[in-house]
Amino acid sequence: MKITVAGAGTWGTALGRILALKGLDVCIWSRFREEADRLSATRTHPNLPGSVIPETILFTSDTETAASGADFLIMAVPSVYTRETSKDFAPYIEDRTILISAAKGIESSTLMTLTEVICEELKKEGKANTAVALSGPTHAEEVARDLPTLIVCACEDLDAAGKVQQLFDGTCIRPYVNPDAKGVQICGALKNVEALAVGIARGLGYGDNTCAAMITRGMEEIRRLGLAMGCREKTFFGLAGIGDLIVTATSRHSRNNRAGFLIGQGKTVDEAIREIGMVVEGMNALPAAVELCDKFGMDMPLISAVRAVVCENAQPSDVVRELMGRSLKME
Repeated sequence: MKITVAGAGTWGTALGRILALKGLDVCIWSRFREEADRLSATRTHPNLPGSVIPETILFTSDTETAASGADFLIMAVPSVYTRETSKDFAPYIEDRTILISAAKGIESSTLMTLTEVICEELKKEGKANTAVALSGPTHAEEVARDLPTLIVCACEDLDAAGKVQQLFDGTCIRPYVNPDAKGVQICGALKNVEALAVGIARGLGYGDNTCAAMITRGMEEIRRLGLAMGCREKTFFGLAGIGDLIVTATSRHSRNNRAGFLIGQGKTVDEAIREIGMVVEGMNALPAAVELCDKFGMDMPLISAVRAVVCENAQPSDVVRELMGRSLKME
């Protein structure tokens, strides 16, 4: 069995590593030859300190080499590059290959989930491969150290989801199946925006009470939107919902939480992103989150607050006062 990972970032490398340790044939693709060569030579990732990459993993920047013969192709590039990467791989993907979307986001120009984006690009090549969403409380930094966690393999095609579940069985990740691919991906994208809000609150010096309240209300915002979109309510109280939101909004590994913290401390958005030095998916998801709120007529105060701070240069402390001054209502 051959597993190809498209994307040599922390998450793609962590996933490739645990599958290689299971004894599977793993190839990790990078768009940049220099990156592929460096990872192949050093067997370490600069953003995964203390984690050794198995010698059995092949690194390549050649798309055809990576895709050829793959039983599973894991898309682990940042969400904004999912369509481009899917288009590049589509001519070389074989009929039996199951696609796995490991990034978390919604395409802002179309409001499509990433599995929908992947399948659309494959259809342009006359292919009908299945795409499964992979999501849950899974920071790469901990998976790369073999710390146990749980994940969801989401797809309406339960046979395909079950195959992905079997793929990760026996690793440090315990996998579950969920038929609600859209709900799982809505959670994965929007929790990053909610985590920015919690990070901003931390940066302002607010405490655990504030953050717990924001996580709770943030999940309620996501749930209401998801139900309006026809998603399964149970999803929002599971691993891909509240589980992923908790870890993203509280962990020191969370880029979204850290970016929000820096903004709350007074950094500009650009300064915060530069200091993080890696992709902050909450920033990428924000335009789609705002548009979905408008499209479905949802009142989502925390997402609106993040938009005000990130897009309109509003002062975080002023935005908090506005939130606290909203009209009273029943929970």
